Amino acid sequence: MEITIYISEAAGQQLQKKWDNLPQKTLEALAIQAYRDGVMTLAEIQTLLNFSSRWETDEFLKLHQVYLDYTEEDLAEDVRNIEDLLSQ
Repeated sequence: MEITIYISEAAGQQLQKKWDNLPQKTLEALAIQAYRDGVMTLAEIQTLLNFSSRWETDEFLKLHQVYLDYTEEDLAEDVRNIEDLLSQ
């Protein structure tokens, strides 16, 4: 899915000065809020941001002061991933 947002040129330039990759920062902000609101799971955030591991995702969220609620769904997904790795 592609999403387009419009901001003023001045705001865009100001943000671009702070963050070289404004589209990535926008995606990260969306991911952070989606996790905080319970809209996306840790695994979904990992996929959305193309992180290589759960630990990288954990680190990203901690860096942004998002404290993880490790759910039963997260545990079940981790178990499935481990089983998949062991069966290879």
